[in-house]
Amino acid sequence: MIQRHSKGAIFMHWFNAVCWITLLLSGFGLINNNELQPVGMWYVDFWHALLAPQNILVLHVTLGVVWVAVYAVYILARFNREAMPFLREISTFNPRSDMVWLFRKVLHLTVGEKIMRQKGMATDLPPQGFYNAGQKMFAVPAVLCSLGLIATGGIMLLSRSWLDGSAVVQWSIALHFLCAALVALGLPIHIYMATIAPGEGPAFRSMFTGSVPKEFAKHHNTLWYDKVVK
Repeated sequence: MIQRHSKGAIFMHWFNAVCWITLLLSGFGLINNNELQPVGMWYVDFWHALLAPQNILVLHVTLGVVWVAVYAVYILARFNREAMPFLREISTFNPRSDMVWLFRKVLHLTVGEKIMRQKGMATDLPPQGFYNAGQKMFAVPAVLCSLGLIATGGIMLLSRSWLDGSAVVQWSIALHFLCAALVALGLPIHIYMATIAPGEGPAFRSMFTGSVPKEFAKHHNTLWYDKVVK
């Protein structure tokens, strides 16, 4: 077995998952407008049956502040050890190999390797680092959207005092909704690829144990495996 995730990284992953899902669910419950509500007004009625509208907002804001505070502490405490390496890894792209990886991975999951071989198509995936191309394509927008949500959420929180009704607030509301919607679209794909997609079981289990089998690392994350071996 090879150590892949620290205990701190595992905690932050699941903390982030719980916060993101709860914030998305409660956030959509705050959209009390039939034209803008993406789920349907029944969803707003469902939330109102659970909590008063003001309490939904309190839950959303409080959890958002806690999420930001915990992440700020984590980043400051583990900036050089984990935060910066993570940002460096997800922002490192090899356009040619990463696009080939994405194209062939989609074919693996849709038509299957057997049919690919019958059609004379290559089935091998280009070697990947700590994160594969698909994970990086989700991580980068997720980080950017998180920063957008923090900035716009902060503006809306302050709007009750000195920014209320301004154009800045109106743009913040629109951008806040857009960032949340982008993550909501990408999250199901991320969950599927991490939990259900064939061959990804060891990676999912590593988010509990912290370790992956050597053969799995060598096959799925060859470039990272080579660094570890060296």
